[in-house]
Amino acid sequence: MQTLLTIFKIPELRKKIFITLVFLAVYRIGYYVPLPMIDHAKMAEKMANAQGGALGQVLGFVSMFSGGNLSTACIFSMGIMPYISASIIIQLLASGVVPSLERLRKEGESGRKKLNEITRYLTVPICLVQGFIIAQSVMRPEGSDGMGLTPPTYAEGFNLYWFGFSAVVTMTAGTVFLMWLGEQIDEYGIGNGISLIIMAGIVARLPDATGKLIFDSTTGKVKESLFTLGAATGDVSFEKLVVLLFLFVAVVVGVIAMTKAQRRIPTQSAKHVRGRRVYGGTRQFLPMKVNAAGVMPVIFASTLLILPWFLFNLIANVTDAGWAASMAQTFQNHSGWMYNVMYIVMIYVFCYFWVAITFNPKEIADNLKDYGSFIPGYRPGKRTADYLERVLMRITYVGAAFLAVIAIIPNVVTGVLEIDPVVASFYGGTGLLIVISVALDLVQKINSHLVMRNYAGLTDD
Repeated sequence: MQTLLTIFKIPELRKKIFITLVFLAVYRIGYYVPLPMIDHAKMAEKMANAQGGALGQVLGFVSMFSGGNLSTACIFSMGIMPYISASIIIQLLASGVVPSLERLRKEGESGRKKLNEITRYLTVPICLVQGFIIAQSVMRPEGSDGMGLTPPTYAEGFNLYWFGFSAVVTMTAGTVFLMWLGEQIDEYGIGNGISLIIMAGIVARLPDATGKLIFDSTTGKVKESLFTLGAATGDVSFEKLVVLLFLFVAVVVGVIAMTKAQRRIPTQSAKHVRGRRVYGGTRQFLPMKVNAAGVMPVIFASTLLILPWFLFNLIANVTDAGWAASMAQTFQNHSGWMYNVMYIVMIYVFCYFWVAITFNPKEIADNLKDYGSFIPGYRPGKRTADYLERVLMRITYVGAAFLAVIAIIPNVVTGVLEIDPVVASFYGGTGLLIVISVALDLVQKINSHLVMRNYAGLTDD
């Protein structure tokens, strides 16, 4: 407690925390500003009915990783996902695909600013495309793969097109505003702004998930099944609650351990003799994170596994093929063994893919050689690069296994314990992975301010 109070004794740090909280409060206020000309009561009813289905799971997943709210059609419906998509595209292109972008990436701070500017420009057309798709699905009648949420007075003619145009512009402006808000947190607040926005969106859903777990939706009282053993199917009994609490603690501990885990490769600088003095010869370490890919492979794998469901569902509707309907049902059932096996395989594929484009062993080996450092036992150049790549492949295997376990925990909990998917997704899985990773980064930044002023850090004994 004394260490926490010390944070607010430093004027600069206190100001940064206050500014960050104000910006996050502005984000949460905009979260409840709905798009105009939509029958929101009807949309809430549709989302409640689709919550347990494939559509509800897709919307919940996208909302979790974007910081938006697709289920209520607010001005921040798309969240920050278009900016994340643009960042991924630019990062991929700057990893050797486009030489000009690769040169900017290697220019240091000036190149990074230019890449950020290009990313912001790319975000706008992505917003327009995604906003058009969302507006179109809302505007279409219910019988033509739409939601039919426009009021009767706006269902046709000029009013319908005006609604579509205003909705797309509003959602695009909302995403651009969130992008600006994240940059302001980076500059004037503390922590990574984009990550904090996503974390705030996830944490804000925790009370709702807790309410569904503990309270009865009809009476508003605590569920009686929580105090009984072996409750009826679908109810949360006492033993299920104990298992959920155990999984919650285990996932938190595991995520913290794997996020901080790293393979420290010893490096040594060459000795230089100048007169009577000897320079260099110091022994250092090159840290390689076990979970270097972060949560990106889970996002890629989950998004890609949505496509087979849409494809087989479309084939089944067009041709009335029984096998297509069966396959669509298989990919819709997130608790089934086939879906989870495919999920794990895709996580491994994208984990190696993401690490390959973000960590270049040859570039690291060249940098060590240029600075006069080497790994003991390996010659500078190709031998060092081969060794780094071999180590990277081994630790990435462990990191991918960790991500796969974390990702399928909600699916297993939903299928085995028969828990609501909304509850299971927040008490084990990628939601906790994001929240804990961002929280650890925030604590590290606060520690740097405290240590710089000779105070004890938050995590110091």
